[in-house]
Amino acid sequence: MSVPILYTLRQCPYAIRARLSLTLAELDFEQRDIDLRQKPAEMLDITQKGTVPLLVLENGDYIDESLEIMIWALNKNDPHNLLLSHTPHFFPEMLSLIARNDHKYISALDHYKADARYHNPEVPIYRKLCESFLTDLENRLSNHQYLMTDTLSLADYAILPFIRQFSHIERQWFRQAGYPNIKQWLSSLYQDPIFSKAMKKYPLWDNRRSTVTNKYNDLTMTN
Repeated sequence: MSVPILYTLRQCPYAIRARLSLTLAELDFEQRDIDLRQKPAEMLDITQKGTVPLLVLENGDYIDESLEIMIWALNKNDPHNLLLSHTPHFFPEMLSLIARNDHKYISALDHYKADARYHNPEVPIYRKLCESFLTDLENRLSNHQYLMTDTLSLADYAILPFIRQFSHIERQWFRQAGYPNIKQWLSSLYQDPIFSKAMKKYPLWDNRRSTVTNKYNDLTMTN
């Protein structure tokens, strides 16, 4: 194996995290978009967990947690200083903010998404629980351009996919809601070519066909 292999799902927020971080770290990797209803045997041979993202390293080791993939990639190469290495006292605070996203907020988000899908009456309850986290982000963004400072950090890219998901659940409601700072933050990140590259759509991976090798500054097809 010449480059890491990433098993991914285009719209999964955890998988978006992984693709963003590998792109931000300017690392070459083979991207395998899959259907979770038909998981490839090659993926299940690595781990029976069967979830995305799954990053298989050149030595055969693997990472199956999105935040761990992000930190691994940025420890390899962090050209944008997303780990805030020049201000290390920010790192624990950044991990704490991401942990709040990954536990309490995502739990409420999953309920909100399911209730909205099935038109359950609890929609406003779980939306309100999500909003407690959004209010904190809105306040942070009133003090600086991004979540931690006036420069982008790991926190922005780790949290972005889940705020994006929230905004898509009830699009009309979100358009009419407040959160001007969050909306500006989302817009600026969406306009970044790195986000467009990470969200590019590819055919589902098939080991009988060409594979997508995602290279820094280039996307090529290899047999």
